[in-house]
Amino acid sequence: MKVLKLSAQGLPQSWISLEQAVLHYAADEVRWEVGARVALFRGGHNAMTGEQSQIAVNSIIGTKGVPNINPFDLKPGLTNSKLFARDRNVCAYCGGLHHEEELTREHIIPFAQNGKDHWMNVVTACRACNHRKSNRTPEQARMPLLYAPYVPSLWEDFILRNRRILADQMEFLMAHLPKTSRLHLLQ
Repeated sequence: MKVLKLSAQGLPQSWISLEQAVLHYAADEVRWEVGARVALFRGGHNAMTGEQSQIAVNSIIGTKGVPNINPFDLKPGLTNSKLFARDRNVCAYCGGLHHEEELTREHIIPFAQNGKDHWMNVVTACRACNHRKSNRTPEQARMPLLYAPYVPSLWEDFILRNRRILADQMEFLMAHLPKTSRLHLLQ
């Protein structure tokens, strides 16, 4: 289970472990929290009062301080699993819905024609369509794209990079997605 760590301004910073979240609580770095309580850690007993220390961890925490990086300057890393999730496991050429192991990263402008490996030049394709298109552009292969590629937003990237998102975390992230995001189809 991961905790969604946000800046004090509410911008996603990272997915962190429960243990990392406890460290933020213990260091008094949690400015605010939302979502459900997901864990309760118990510590030692106070010698004076006999009370046991406890730290309750919520699924979403906002931490103090200003991040060293501007999250809007970050470009989401391109991986096959994030690409397939962005494209909803749908082949950009035949429109078929496939299991992840049946899919490939397809370069719209192939490497053989100086195409690059970045979000705006890749789509999801089934193996048969990828093989059929080969080292040609969609126009050369007479295989028009059924949807256009795009670079995921910061919010989309946080959804795409974590497979085990709790319901309250998903609700928080989905509320910030661009209206045009394909990830709205998750609901």
